[in-house]
Amino acid sequence: MSGPSPSAPLNVAITGASGLVGTALTARLESLGHTVRPVVRRDAVDREIPWNPAEGIIEPRDFVGLDAVVHLAGAGIFDRRWNPEHKRAIRDSRTRGTALLAEALASLPSPPPTLLSGSAVGYYGDRAGAALDETSPAGTGFLADVVVAWEEAAAMAVEAGIRTCFLRTGIVMSSAGGALKTQLPLFKAGLGGRLGSGQQYLAWIGMTDVVESIVHLLGSEVSGPVNLAGPTPVTNAEFTDILGEVVHRPTIIPIPRFGPKLLLGGEMAEELLFVSQRVVPQVLLDDGFTFAHPTVADALHAELD
Repeated sequence: MSGPSPSAPLNVAITGASGLVGTALTARLESLGHTVRPVVRRDAVDREIPWNPAEGIIEPRDFVGLDAVVHLAGAGIFDRRWNPEHKRAIRDSRTRGTALLAEALASLPSPPPTLLSGSAVGYYGDRAGAALDETSPAGTGFLADVVVAWEEAAAMAVEAGIRTCFLRTGIVMSSAGGALKTQLPLFKAGLGGRLGSGQQYLAWIGMTDVVESIVHLLGSEVSGPVNLAGPTPVTNAEFTDILGEVVHRPTIIPIPRFGPKLLLGGEMAEELLFVSQRVVPQVLLDDGFTFAHPTVADALHAELD
């Protein structure tokens, strides 16, 4: 991996350490000799740090002496059908937790110098085929509004001089969770197909690269938004063909828009399945990051072979 990376052992706190990305990141950092301190919502043991973002409970002193905080906590977007209650949980779990953490870090005389704060490519909304880098403006829709508020919630950390990166992450190619895990049974049964026209762009990233990009950013001087997405965006039709080839199954039956809308609800289907986001990881590329899996075919083979 080229570009900057942590050269000395770091002491890193991670919220959401038991999640899909958090688990893999923890293992990778520990394999590199760094110390990970999970931030947990239960009684803490060993090196863990307790907090309760729903109740506004956090002890700033627990973050003294850390080199960085990676903030990945938040309610799952794919976990269940959206209703007003779950949409509120999606938003509040991100904005309240981020604001609580940022305020705690900013209150310290010598806060950790780096905060890598979770975000998402949902920031850009539905943008057809336009190339979207970190300078592109926010889009519209529920998820775009959530991500804008999510990033704004870290304002106190930014104002305190903490180097803050917003990890605008695409769909992670992992068979262990997220969208790919949901799709695999259909594709393995030969029932996978393009969604609607299939012309909508998919912002994806390989599991290895999402972890390595975060490690890279721990040793970087970059701040602000960073797109964690593969360097070669594909349309849904292209992704469908490639996934079918990887699992050796046909993908000839298109899925009309009304099917997912009946299953998930119109808003959830539109924002998760039919939105078009041709996201480019310009900041990572400019900072010297080299993708281990630069194409979606590479990422899928690495995960599924």
